[in-house]
Amino acid sequence: MVSAALESPVSGRRLSSVVPAEVTGDNKDFELSNMDLAMKLHYIKGVYFFQSEAVQGVSASDLKEPMFRWLEFYFTTSGRIRRSSGTGRPFIKCNDAGVRIVEAHCDSKTIDEWLATSDHSLDHLLSHDQVLGPDLGFSPLVFLQLTWFRSGGVSIGLSWAHVLGDAFSASAFINLWGQIMAGQVPPKSLQVHNPENSELPTSICRKPFSLKKVDPVGDCWLTANNHNMQTYSFHVTEKQLHHIVSTTRDPGQTDSISHFEILSSIIWHSLSKLREDMGPRIVTICSNNSLIRENEMPTNGMIFSTVEADFCVSKGEITELAKLIAEKRMPENGLVEELLRDEARSDFIVYGANLTFVDLEEANLYGLELKGKRPMFVNYTINGVGDEGTVLILPGPENEGGSGKIVTMTLPEDQLAKLKNILGHDWNIAKPT
Repeated sequence: MVSAALESPVSGRRLSSVVPAEVTGDNKDFELSNMDLAMKLHYIKGVYFFQSEAVQGVSASDLKEPMFRWLEFYFTTSGRIRRSSGTGRPFIKCNDAGVRIVEAHCDSKTIDEWLATSDHSLDHLLSHDQVLGPDLGFSPLVFLQLTWFRSGGVSIGLSWAHVLGDAFSASAFINLWGQIMAGQVPPKSLQVHNPENSELPTSICRKPFSLKKVDPVGDCWLTANNHNMQTYSFHVTEKQLHHIVSTTRDPGQTDSISHFEILSSIIWHSLSKLREDMGPRIVTICSNNSLIRENEMPTNGMIFSTVEADFCVSKGEITELAKLIAEKRMPENGLVEELLRDEARSDFIVYGANLTFVDLEEANLYGLELKGKRPMFVNYTINGVGDEGTVLILPGPENEGGSGKIVTMTLPEDQLAKLKNILGHDWNIAKPT
């Protein structure tokens, strides 16, 4: 018998599919780039929380109705993975097979009671746990979960195969759904992204540090971990950020250090401290190369760079680490592209190959609107993270001016518990275990 404490508060899941209103892909083959394939073992999950006013009088059918038109613009999301008969290289067959919709209920909690759990440890129940394969040809690339809470309110959980595109593409995708729901239909089809090559240092003759080869996964696109990985989120308010910046910044410092760089430095420093200076000396920084993602087809366009410290990280100054992140990044997208050209049949991970910091500060995560209402809270996570862990820095809730930040960390369970204690004790920005 399962105890009540272990029972999931989310129940009654119902599955359905939504396809484009008209034939869109003409059953064409959509070629995946080498960067797409580098990300194929990773999955993006986003959860959007709306108060009852945003869905008053709105049914699941009302939310699904504009999806048919929506998917005409994003026809690759309705496709399925196939492999080339000659080379075995994966591609997307644009066959309009559709995205999967999950309808669920949380009858034991209101949406406010759910959000009162400050670590967001149960948020994974609000988006489908997605893995592509082992039947790749039948695996949806996108799931959307609608969870209705007691006394009104709804969460919308997006599960997005990273092979389609990055978090900026995923958020632009779901934002367009809200626009079409409000009658704001784009006048023309989405533009195909043209990646810039200026940041790709292909003249460097070495393998990228930001990528790690893993054991072959075949047609089940998920790799195993050596540690039990756990995810934890916490909110850093505008007041806390101001205090951190004022206490870490040199009085004579005139250059601008972003909140992303400051928070990343604090976590890097703290992890080095708990690991007793056993690393990491090299970290990966994932940042956007363009703020324009609206009206573009999904793409994996973020820049992956590595930063190496030639000093003991736990004994360094936070501003020293922040300046290192800001000024000494080595972009590796070109190296990744080259490696995938040579090893197209191999499997890799990026997030967690090194300790990876993902800058989503400028992502339009609060751009989804229902009946003119924006989400009260949004959180994003990444699945398929390697043992070194990943840290996402997200914009904070708009009801607080959007100036705070949400930090979502996925790390080995034993390290995460110790890190929370250090961050809580030294910086007062996480709840100690």
